[in-house]
Amino acid sequence: MFGIAAVDDLVSLLRRLPGIGPRSAQRISFELLVRKRELMPLLAAALLRAHGEIRHCQRCNNLADADLCAICRSDRRDHGVLCVVESPADVLAIEATGVYNGDYFVLMGHLSPLDGIGPEALHLERFAERIALAGLREVILATNPTVEGEATAHFLGGMMHREGVAVSRIARGVPVGGELEYVDRGTLGRALSGRRALED
Repeated sequence: MFGIAAVDDLVSLLRRLPGIGPRSAQRISFELLVRKRELMPLLAAALLRAHGEIRHCQRCNNLADADLCAICRSDRRDHGVLCVVESPADVLAIEATGVYNGDYFVLMGHLSPLDGIGPEALHLERFAERIALAGLREVILATNPTVEGEATAHFLGGMMHREGVAVSRIARGVPVGGELEYVDRGTLGRALSGRRALED
């Protein structure tokens, strides 16, 4: 450590963020203290404001600044289709495609018994309330194509026993612009298994 309590505390706190190791935490700390000091009070104010104002949407569990997020409040969305994702970043990624116009449910994680993350950590009581709402036609399980994501999708699929509600999983396969010789075997195998009829 640097030997100055305020600096050491800053480095220690930054290290607790995902993707920031000891060297990155030191580099960010020194950058703020030496070259970007004017950012420090602004950053502190933004953190305090976010801490005080941001909460979970009561319907979809996404981050929001009101009881319902903008997507859940919108009358332009198809509230009969629900896409289940792991994180708010996944919502942003799907929204950026411009293809999907339904609602979301954000789990804020995935099942990972080795890391001590069980069903109780995924806000499933709120998910059960959401899928019980009238008018729901389809639930799209868009968890990541990892071992944990697949386990989470399987678990959620087991919760979906309502008559008339279709349950689907996002397709996986060859990326647009990809060449088959460079695609890994698992992805290529899933693409072949999940093939669909050619559209006219």
